[in-house]
Amino acid sequence: MAEISKKRPEFRNINAFTDLTTYRLPAAGWVSILHRISGLILFMLLPLVIWMFDLSVTSQISFGRFHSIFTVGIGGLILKLFCLALLWAYLHHFIAGLRHLWMDLNHHAVEKRIGANTATGTIVAGIVLTVILGAKLFGLY
Repeated sequence: MAEISKKRPEFRNINAFTDLTTYRLPAAGWVSILHRISGLILFMLLPLVIWMFDLSVTSQISFGRFHSIFTVGIGGLILKLFCLALLWAYLHHFIAGLRHLWMDLNHHAVEKRIGANTATGTIVAGIVLTVILGAKLFGLY
């Protein structure tokens, strides 16, 4: 008896402009991409962190200069926005790193449902903590 052959899947090249815009990345994929982006931001803003730390601890005069740069004018606002980006990058990178460590230690965490829940929790926790600490940075409390 002759078997009916199944139609083989057809593979084609994707078009980055039309196909990638319709692709829905799961939460775990977003966390993975944002983990890499936050690591890059931390690395790129490291000279800013070193400069701010040096200026704030060298002397009282340099701390006063740092304080005035950080609080006066449009330059202070730009510096605060860089610090907000740095704050988000640190918090997201830290929380996502803890998530990865937990998944490495706990074999049940590799299930799809748990991975999606922890990924969503990672994104939400990073944003919520950034908003809370960003409000402190901008002097709202």
